[in-house]
Amino acid sequence: MSPELVEKTRDYFPYLKNGIIYFNHASTAPINTLMKNRIDEFVKERSEYALDDYWAFKKVADETKAIIGEMINCSGERIAFLDNTTNGIIWLALGIDWKPGDRIILNDVEFPANVYPFLQLKEKGVEIDFINSTNGIVTSDEIINVIHPQTRLISISFVQFLSGYRIDLEKIGKVCREKGIIFSVDSIQGLGALRLDVKKFNIDFLANGTQKWMLGLQGLAFIYVRKELQDKMKSAPIGWLAVRDAWNLLDFDLTTKETAERFQPGTLNNLGIYAFNSSMKFFKDFGFDEIEKQVLSNSKYFIDELAKIGYKSPLYSLPEKHLAGIVSFRTENGQKILDHLNQKKIVCSLREGYIRFAPHFYNTKQEIDLVVDALKNI
Repeated sequence: MSPELVEKTRDYFPYLKNGIIYFNHASTAPINTLMKNRIDEFVKERSEYALDDYWAFKKVADETKAIIGEMINCSGERIAFLDNTTNGIIWLALGIDWKPGDRIILNDVEFPANVYPFLQLKEKGVEIDFINSTNGIVTSDEIINVIHPQTRLISISFVQFLSGYRIDLEKIGKVCREKGIIFSVDSIQGLGALRLDVKKFNIDFLANGTQKWMLGLQGLAFIYVRKELQDKMKSAPIGWLAVRDAWNLLDFDLTTKETAERFQPGTLNNLGIYAFNSSMKFFKDFGFDEIEKQVLSNSKYFIDELAKIGYKSPLYSLPEKHLAGIVSFRTENGQKILDHLNQKKIVCSLREGYIRFAPHFYNTKQEIDLVVDALKNI
């Protein structure tokens, strides 16, 4: 991506005019002007003339799903909107007909959203196999090596939220497909920074909130469900919009939709979807691949510059295929460092002893240099 294009992109982020360096996209994205303008238009429409226009909203929702499908290589019909990543994973946990003795593989550096819904399944006799991480990292080989004959599901983050390690989804997915194991991915710390191919990686289920790397609002998420898995999830709750003939209101026919909309329970976050639509068009216009290249370029540069001043990322010296947008290091002085950076208008996170940076594609190496200089002075 040319410096001119990056600079043009930066015009969409008003906070940059206030001298803020925002390296916290792994937490919550700032609102860009494209999204703000679309929100203003939505409010005007709903308050002045299009007061109740469900079908206009449905068109925007379908268009947004189609762009998501381009990003992850699936039909928009395989996408459903929900309110957050956790509820997406809960939908999966509720929808499978579990048997006592079934096993699920998790690990000790998963974000809780990808753990608690499965821990509850112990009540049904499901066993949880936890893998212990090393230096904040769990590899695909470690996942594969603990597969048991009764393993029914593997759930993993695309990018681990502390270390920023990108796991080899394709390797795990291949084994899962061969062994008939359900493969679930929490992609919230990867999508928007990186591409992902649900077909190539044999992913059965994916959950993703929109408020981080995808530059959306809080309170909106989407799931991808492979059709073959959906056909087996008959026990999942059924909302009124999940049925095939939803607008025949008094028919009460429980025949569900063939598309992933079967998992949309009722009224959706219309405002969030309109806003997210503008962000997805923004991503498409600038190019999903170009965005990934820029994110990885920033990450490699940042990791190397931090190492020069004694802050070594868990990803230092790892090949690019394991990098994403998160750059972090572990420290005993986390709060002191965080406070110092905040005073310099540098926004990052402190998580479980890790100082975590998350610059996006429109952030620059000049900003990275400023952060490194600030760290030198602590």
